[in-house]
Amino acid sequence: MKIGVLALQGDFAEHIAILDQLGVQAVQVRLREQLSELDGLIIPGGESTTIARLLERWQLLQPIRDRAEDGMAIWGTCAGAIVLANEPGDLDREALHLLDIEIERNAFGRQVESFEADMAIPALGDEPFHGVFIRAPRILSVGPGVEVVAQLEEGTIAAARHSKLLATVFHPELTQDPRFHELFLHMASGDTMPIDLESRRKQA
Repeated sequence: MKIGVLALQGDFAEHIAILDQLGVQAVQVRLREQLSELDGLIIPGGESTTIARLLERWQLLQPIRDRAEDGMAIWGTCAGAIVLANEPGDLDREALHLLDIEIERNAFGRQVESFEADMAIPALGDEPFHGVFIRAPRILSVGPGVEVVAQLEEGTIAAARHSKLLATVFHPELTQDPRFHELFLHMASGDTMPIDLESRRKQA
């Protein structure tokens, strides 16, 4: 399996480090020619306007859409979730419009209002997942068939997925917990159902 991490801007190196720890072939993606050999693509956190502008400049928007139609898994984290969304809020650049979610950018305020929170996420097992929210967006609503994967205690949707598309408004790559990356790898391999990762680890 080969997973690409969009390396135009943002914290792509952190994603690659976790994929390396999991023993997965990971590549930095900057050219559309690289997309054809991928099983999955991660669009990292960073600055959503910059990432969208660079996707347009490097003529990557339509090739990524085409590969999504072909079955390539795509995961957007924070800014990447905005770019992936069908309704990306006030983003003033063209987005991918792939995952049927509505996003509000900078929903929790400025950098100084960033925060961390533990979330109960059934798809990842019994242990809570520690989410790092940095100038985070939030998911306002999801379309038909889109599964809510994670929520904050007050009900804000923090992660959603449909088929092989996944969005998280926080930064799993900034923790030592690889479970979201493992979940994405299962999605990329064709497993789109909820996964008991803890049981799979025990069986390994």
